[in-house]
Amino acid sequence: MRMKFALGLLACVSVCDAAPRSLDIYFIDVEGGQSTLLVTPDEQSFLIDTGYAGQGEQDAVPGDPAKARDANRIVAAARDAGVKQIDYLMITHFHPDHDGGVVELSKRMPIRHFVDHDTLSPDAAKDAGTKAAYERYLEVRKGQPHIVPKPGDRLPLSGVQAVVVSSAAATLTQPLPGAGATNSMCGSAATPPRDAAENPRSTGVMITLGKFRFLDVGDLTGKPLFDLACPRSLTGPVDVYLVAHHGGPDVADPALFAAFKPRVAIMNNGLKKGGAKNTYDALHRVGLEDVWQLHASEAAGEQNFPAERIANLDETTGHWIKLTAHADGSFQIVNERTGMAKNYPAK
Repeated sequence: MRMKFALGLLACVSVCDAAPRSLDIYFIDVEGGQSTLLVTPDEQSFLIDTGYAGQGEQDAVPGDPAKARDANRIVAAARDAGVKQIDYLMITHFHPDHDGGVVELSKRMPIRHFVDHDTLSPDAAKDAGTKAAYERYLEVRKGQPHIVPKPGDRLPLSGVQAVVVSSAAATLTQPLPGAGATNSMCGSAATPPRDAAENPRSTGVMITLGKFRFLDVGDLTGKPLFDLACPRSLTGPVDVYLVAHHGGPDVADPALFAAFKPRVAIMNNGLKKGGAKNTYDALHRVGLEDVWQLHASEAAGEQNFPAERIANLDETTGHWIKLTAHADGSFQIVNERTGMAKNYPAK
């Protein structure tokens, strides 16, 4: 009996070791900024943006790390994922709702590598709060391994492919493998960006695990976002799209959704930030399987999607949305607020 048990245990260990591992993605509530934590099948951590400093005011300065709203929400998600350090931090662009939390986060857990487009645009530097947040970020980044990617570059993540699709106002010039289809929904020009200084310079990335594809382009807007979609889709279809610029009014062009063809869209909006009504109108028309929201949107009103797919109904909570993806293209999404999970089978 002991011999049979030992052999059975060895067989189980062998099967368990061979079992494919997943990609976990936490969409962290930073009240209309961005912070998205990815943990690869090889257990590397990749954080995209850090939300705000302090308690989330636009021009907040870093304070006590133990009391910092967004840094501690990131730490909580990291703990849930079993992550003790950030292997790679990518700052999509230099606005305080994206780079503001880095000082406090760096005091809560180590950050090993930094990825960004390096410099603040001269127009963005005219805003005192934006410039101050950028300079604080530089102090944290100083002396650390630093990557300044170009579109088409592959980030050194293990277990997934991470291809940069945009950075510093440049985008892919050639389609990714399997992409390049003409987009019949394209108009003649891009929707003007609400912020022309930094948002169009956002660093965007396509994450691929086997057949699963996730697109995050930060606050990319204007001509660079349009160029990814028109006149050809340079990205091709994706499974999950984090809607650009928090679902603001300048990312509602149906041509974008026609180019990316997401099965599911995630909105990292806040109650009163992002989540524009015209973007919700577009999302209801384009035929997605689902839309999940970090917050109910005050602006969207009746166009909000069902409450079970909304992580936070007001500003008193900070629940995340967690996605677990597999190489066969299947994935699951969980609403931390309700515990509701939905499975999306491979296609």
